Amino acid sequence: MTGPADPSGRQPMASPDAATRGEAGSGGVAPGGARSSGEVRSSGEVAPGATSRGAAARPLLVAGVVLLLALAAVLGLVAGSRMGSAPATPSESSVDAGFARDMGAHHAQAVEMSVLVRDRTDDPDVRQLALDIALAQQHQLGQMFGWLEIWGLPKSSTAPRMAWMSDHTGHQGSGDDGSMPGMATQAELNQLAAASGTDAERLYLQLMIPHHVGGIEMAGYAVREADTEAVRHLAEMIVRSQDAELDVLSDMLEERGGPIVQE
Repeated sequence: MTGPADPSGRQPMASPDAATRGEAGSGGVAPGGARSSGEVRSSGEVAPGATSRGAAARPLLVAGVVLLLALAAVLGLVAGSRMGSAPATPSESSVDAGFARDMGAHHAQAVEMSVLVRDRTDDPDVRQLALDIALAQQHQLGQMFGWLEIWGLPKSSTAPRMAWMSDHTGHQGSGDDGSMPGMATQAELNQLAAASGTDAERLYLQLMIPHHVGGIEMAGYAVREADTEAVRHLAEMIVRSQDAELDVLSDMLEERGGPIVQE
């Protein structure tokens, strides 16, 4: 049995708005001589039509990201469906099935937060990091749903979240309600949705750090306990990639003033 193709899903890809975005505050000229939407003339007057061009470009950029995410999910689903036949199909209560379901939901929230922050900041580094995380985790989510499909198992379960780890960890997730490790609360998601600029960047980064730590905990358990080679392989790739991203997240958060203190 072979593992899923490109299990990490982290393929080099240019940001979809790279060709249309001018450097913020640089007063530069976009490719082809078109000035960025925020540029002003030397006289201090805004170039005619500049604001409207920028506003018109935003829906196209959002549509481009949505298309990329959909493509990543489809490619992941295809890769998951080609994992090959396992020695025995995982059961409903197996580590393999539980990991696929719960890590899929965990990844879905990372994608949601990444899309939110991209719409709320013009910082190119944060936007690129968010795009990388969204595409990689959307692809992996597709793989995990592909496994459930070929195993003949539903994508949701009546069992409590994290039940596949509870026998060994003594708890179900990181919260008293059985939530998954590192998951943001609805209140935190609402706060991110209401923020903009540097505040949105800091909130995103400080939420994504524990989210990655929780994902590493879940994936590390699957590396040790899952029966399916493809599951163990993808889980190991998640541990490696998210562990490396933790340093990037921490450094970027520090550069932007550190965590926002919650009142």
